[in-house]
This record gives sequence, C-alpha cells and structure tokens, in this order.
Amino acid sequence: MSEIEWADFEKVELRVGTIVQAEPNEKARKPAYVLKVDLGEELGTKTSSAQITEHYEPEDLIGRQVLCVCNFAPKRIAGVKSEVLVTGAQDEGNSVVLAGFDHPVPNGTRLF
Repeated sequence: MSEIEWADFEKVELRVGTIVQAEPNEKARKPAYVLKVDLGEELGTKTSSAQITEHYEPEDLIGRQVLCVCNFAPKRIAGVKSEVLVTGAQDEGNSVVLAGFDHPVPNGTRLF
C-alpha cells in the first residue's frame, strides 16, 4: 500500500450522521436497506443504499450514528439515488459491521 499525504486524506469528506429512516430496498438484487441519514444543518438529510442486512434490522438502525463519505458523486443503486456511502468493515463471515462512535457527536461533524 502506498503512503498518502495529509492533503490526500483531507479530500475525503468523512462526516457523522444519524440514521433517521431505514427500510428494505425491494429492488436490490442482494439484500439492502435504503437509509436516510441526517448529516446536520449544512448537508441536510441524505439517502444511502447499504448492504447491512446480516447484522441489522431496520428498526434497530434508527438513531444510530454512522460515519459517511459525503463527497462521492451520487450513484443509482437498485432504483435508489445513493448520495453518501455509509462506512463499515467486513467481519469474518464477510458481513458488514457499521463504523460508529462510543459517544454521541453532533451530526455533520467531520472526521479528522
């Protein structure tokens, strides 16, 4: 893996948001949820399609804070305009575990 400069890291806009709505994406080929994420006053609420159905039920996601990449171009995924990427890591079974926080932080806070 090659090293990057601080300026490279600064190009990725990682911000904290709170999931305010989660429902199954019925059009997705692989099980996924359509998420509405509140990213604070500056960015507002954004939509994301996420394949996180192995560990999470929609009702358990409401109110959960997540880390989002906010400066990708919007992308159509199974009929959904996905505006942000909700981040996570794969566990040993290749299921996604969401990145999160131990303590609440304001929506829209930028990771540094």
